[in-house]
Amino acid sequence: MQFRILLAVVFISSCFIAGAQSTAGITGKVDTSYSTYSAYLYTLKSHPDIKIVPEYKSPSIAEERNISYCKVGERSLLVDAFYPKPESQKGRPAIMIIHGGGWRTGSRTQHYPLAQRLAALGYVCFTPEYRLSTEALYPAAVHDLKAALRWIRAHAKQYNIDTAQIAVSGFSAGGELAAFMGTTGGDPRFEGEECHTNYSSRVQAIVDLDGTLSFVHPDSKEGDDSRSTSAATYWFGYSKKDQPDLWQDASPLAHVGPTTPPTLFINSSVPWMHAGREDYRKVLDQYGIYSEVQSFPDAPHSFPLFQPWFEPTVQYIDQFLKKVFNHTSK
Repeated sequence: MQFRILLAVVFISSCFIAGAQSTAGITGKVDTSYSTYSAYLYTLKSHPDIKIVPEYKSPSIAEERNISYCKVGERSLLVDAFYPKPESQKGRPAIMIIHGGGWRTGSRTQHYPLAQRLAALGYVCFTPEYRLSTEALYPAAVHDLKAALRWIRAHAKQYNIDTAQIAVSGFSAGGELAAFMGTTGGDPRFEGEECHTNYSSRVQAIVDLDGTLSFVHPDSKEGDDSRSTSAATYWFGYSKKDQPDLWQDASPLAHVGPTTPPTLFINSSVPWMHAGREDYRKVLDQYGIYSEVQSFPDAPHSFPLFQPWFEPTVQYIDQFLKKVFNHTSK
């Protein structure tokens, strides 16, 4: 049995180093290895006082779950909406929140508490799913999330959204994707061809929760396949060695420039999770674009899912968006 497992590992690894794009990671099965509870059990070892953040129920918040925002072939992609009530006469800012999980696992449901808390502060929040690497390779996830942003604009009137105040946020792999959404606004290479293509996918603010800015930065640990296939290698279907240009082009740092919106970074104490951040900020500084860093000393990577970091995270996001959108909560 062990010999057969070893052969399987060798076979899968060889697919990534032979030069051809590998689909070995496309299993067609949902990967549930990263969940709030699994992250809790792992983090509990080093931070015994953490608490999982429960869903936030309030009569001031309305919710709609499992809305189809785009259909790709026979696949319906779903999004959830959380928004304040009663309706305001003034359009509200919106936030799309992208879950993490190494582009392979994780779930949008992990960020229901964050969406609910921000909705209570006056934001219209959306938690989309996107095709992970068990289902489709890069850039499918990018196309999906761009379609989700276009869907938000297409339904702005329904949710009373100010389309000049749309932010994209994400955690971990979702943070990388959020930064990529924000730095590639208007680039037709990344839009895809499905759903509401007559609407813009541009955003006016980025909130990156511990997501890398570059797959090829010296500080990044993505792409180390020495022990097992890395998350990014599964996602791209190529190793970094085989396709370094692809890995670079898929990095937000490769696209940051004069049209990049203001960006907030909220980071853990894990340095490689914000690889490229300072280089990214230097570019923003060149163009006079505002950026901000908030860090939690000694915090684990999965800090947005747990107290005591969840509530300060909500406050940092609210304060940042008030600053860049110049609005008053509620």
